[in-house]
Amino acid sequence: MESKVLPPAPSISGFPSYSGHWNLQSPAAKSPAPATTPLSGQEIRRWRPAAQRNLRNQWSKLASLRTQWLDLSSTARFYATSVVNSYLSQRYMDAMELGILKEMPDIRKKACRKLFKQQETNRSKLLSSYKDMVAVVTQMVNISKSMRCYLKGTTGTPLTEFSCFPGNQNDAGDCDGIPVFTFWSIFDFEKLAEELLQMFVSETNIKRLLVMEICSIGSEDFSQVDRLKWSDEFYVGEFDDLRICNSNSTEVLKQLVPRVENCNSQSTTMQSSSQLERNVLQVYLTTWLAEVNVDRFRIGELFAMVSEEMHVTIS
Repeated sequence: MESKVLPPAPSISGFPSYSGHWNLQSPAAKSPAPATTPLSGQEIRRWRPAAQRNLRNQWSKLASLRTQWLDLSSTARFYATSVVNSYLSQRYMDAMELGILKEMPDIRKKACRKLFKQQETNRSKLLSSYKDMVAVVTQMVNISKSMRCYLKGTTGTPLTEFSCFPGNQNDAGDCDGIPVFTFWSIFDFEKLAEELLQMFVSETNIKRLLVMEICSIGSEDFSQVDRLKWSDEFYVGEFDDLRICNSNSTEVLKQLVPRVENCNSQSTTMQSSSQLERNVLQVYLTTWLAEVNVDRFRIGELFAMVSEEMHVTIS
């Protein structure tokens, strides 16, 4: 089977993204695995069906989580758009033509107050959606690490059982790199899962930056917005989730937001004030919609390749 390298997906300058695609390798070309206790022929024949069931289950879960993440991203964009619209309506309230309503006492102030409450409500929902998106990515991480099939107990027992967790340190869980279905070993499935996962990790980093910016916009009259900085936890336990996703907040901050000597440490966002122009906010929403790190064509390709190898339909 010939390996094929596709060009890397586009990325926004200044943002991390996955690069390139993994090549499938033959079992002999893989990096050396730790010393393992060879399984008997009978145990190998029992290992393969167990490994096949596990891989089908894990890839089916990945497919479901992929769909769930995309749905959450769409929902979060709706809330982000609502936050932006409420903010802009407040900002340009003085210039709005209200007709006969302008005679009502404090109509503009009352309208701004109501718009601000809407902004706060949608801000909270945006943060909640972001939390759910991160939770989906952490599940993807756990699944990508659960594709191996380990022998339960010791070799040579009359009843052979298998688990997703190693029973002893000498069991690599890949049956010495033999093909699980037709051609691919456990290693090959793991590398494809890693490529898929990296897309969502990279895109979630961008989403975090956009959430920080959109949730930090305030109002001239109602400025009780809690400013978010990249170094803040957006929800309790977020940094623990990001560590699971191998997304160190400190390192990502250095990559995304250039640091200026003697700058005000209180301002780690890209905005210089609460007043953001309409076109800047439109760029934020367009960037959210673009999802440049999520290559949907490549994702479809990955699941098609896995489906073909497994002889089942995973989508």
